[in-house]
Amino acid sequence: MVNYIYLTVLFPLAGFLINGIFGNRIKNEKIIGIIGSGAVGLSFLVSLFSFFQLLGMPAEERSVIVNLFSWLNIGALHINFGYLVDPLSIVMSLIVTGVGFLIHVYAIGYMHGDKGFFRFFAYLNLFIFAMMNLILGDNFVVLFLGWEGVGLCSYLLIGFWYDRKFEKGTVSQAAKKAFVVNRIGDFGFLLGMFLIFMTFDSLNFQDVFAKAASFPVSETTFSFIALFLFIGATGKSAQIPLFVWLPDAMAGPTPVSALIHAATMVTAGVYMVSRTAIIFASAPVIMTVVAVVGLLTAFFAASMGLVQNDIKKVLAYSTVSQLGYMFLAAGVGAFSASIFHVMTHAFFKALLFLGAGSVIHSMHEEQNIQHYGNLKKYMPRTYITFLLAALAISGFPGFSGFFSKDEILWNAFAKGNFVFWLIGALTAVMTAFYMFRLVSLTFFGKERFGHEHHPHESPAVMTVPLMILGVLSVIGGYIGIPAIFSGENGNKFEEFLKPVYENAERKMVTYGTHTHFEEILLMALSVAFALTAIYFAYVIYTRRQEIAEKTSAKFKGLYTVLFNKYYIDEIYEASVVKPIQTVSEKFLWKIADNKIIDGVVNGTGILIEKSSNVIRKLQTGIAQFYAVVMMVGIAVVLFWIILSL
Repeated sequence: MVNYIYLTVLFPLAGFLINGIFGNRIKNEKIIGIIGSGAVGLSFLVSLFSFFQLLGMPAEERSVIVNLFSWLNIGALHINFGYLVDPLSIVMSLIVTGVGFLIHVYAIGYMHGDKGFFRFFAYLNLFIFAMMNLILGDNFVVLFLGWEGVGLCSYLLIGFWYDRKFEKGTVSQAAKKAFVVNRIGDFGFLLGMFLIFMTFDSLNFQDVFAKAASFPVSETTFSFIALFLFIGATGKSAQIPLFVWLPDAMAGPTPVSALIHAATMVTAGVYMVSRTAIIFASAPVIMTVVAVVGLLTAFFAASMGLVQNDIKKVLAYSTVSQLGYMFLAAGVGAFSASIFHVMTHAFFKALLFLGAGSVIHSMHEEQNIQHYGNLKKYMPRTYITFLLAALAISGFPGFSGFFSKDEILWNAFAKGNFVFWLIGALTAVMTAFYMFRLVSLTFFGKERFGHEHHPHESPAVMTVPLMILGVLSVIGGYIGIPAIFSGENGNKFEEFLKPVYENAERKMVTYGTHTHFEEILLMALSVAFALTAIYFAYVIYTRRQEIAEKTSAKFKGLYTVLFNKYYIDEIYEASVVKPIQTVSEKFLWKIADNKIIDGVVNGTGILIEKSSNVIRKLQTGIAQFYAVVMMVGIAVVLFWIILSL
């Protein structure tokens, strides 16, 4: 099936075309949903069979290129439209198509009755098509095609309910914000691609990575390439300073939030950094930048999530924070741990968003968790699955998030330093606290909603995907059990990805050895911190909510800063948006456009008109006049020739 990997791309494309062209005529929601979901389900099956085929190959042969056709041949640039099937791309394919399929099925129930039902599923399929190109492309050009494709689809999906209001503006403005911010990052990515081609005369992964491992290229050049690529990653994966688009992306339907912010688009930057590991490993300074930016993003986003009241906003800042963890892992050279967390995060974060959607659906679009309470009585399946996901993201022992997060924290200590581990552990504490604040205010305590709300459990088409994701959130981490527990077997997930990172690991700095006792001690500390945070969040927001009220009143200034997200949006508005708007209006429009450009164009027309008014007087219509002019012309030419002799 490896040679048929292109089917994983074609099936979603076919679903997009069928629903996009004929959906308005089909009208039947079940048929539209089956077409959209079935297309992604078939892609998952092809990915699954390809995975098992790859697993049966020797480790050194687990890299297959499937060329479809020759695409670009311009000078030294030779690009085939081809797909790379290796451990990294197949893991990402399973995540995208597997979790994507469950989200599609869930959306059949969630979007029931929406006037744009067929259009929604067409967009979802187009999104999966673009994402599969991104992760399977065997060169930077195909990757960038998918990269821009998911940017376009995110704009369409975030702005799906374009006629609705969202916070201070409209849903359309939120979609535009996501699109514009991502273009900033994409410009950096393009610069990185240009520099790669200038340095290695190729944009094919195999050629570039082989040359990066052996060619005598300066560290400065590697640093610039890695920096530009990382700027692209900060846009897609919502890292400081380009994270501001992701919370506003909650304006889209909840299945969009689950698809974009759990398993697909926001992990594109992490995937790209992991795919180009050899380049980043050759630029140790930029590796440190990646780790620090990821760590700061994780910490600050988690602090913002502590006080948010919109259920989707809490999860949005949680996503930004977890992405920061992934970049922390990549920055210290633990690329396998980074992708491992991508996988486990896809399970529990998709479940959290879909669970939130189930609650919102039941509460008639109410999203303020202060207006919930005791919903476990009315929504037992949603409650249980949501609780499992909350335990997983909090790092509860035995759950998927425990294994991946501990792997990142351990690598942050072993390959970074104690400060990295400490800030990461504090972030984990905040994560556990705000997640169980969310669980407590939503499912426990007294009912705080009015009589107009009649909460009820969601239909099976929505709860069955929750249950499947709930199981994965519990057992999904056991594929990556740390070597300290698995003994000679080692970390199976890390072993599977090892061939992808062999060249990168040779270039990375060798760190000192650490004892198993240190690893167990740090693991025990992080677990103890998380369990303590869970306990206090439950007690405070279920039994002693007056403590929360007194604390917020006592630290009102800090609470206000956190609630307003450090006023970063306002700072950007004042320092970037307004100046650009002012320059655009007062100079680019009124002077550069109206006076200079229009002046040149209009002035040219006026000059021609006035010149024509003078010249046309020579056209008298009298033949004798024309004869005289000809004679004078001939005389002048003859006179000039005689003088020139």
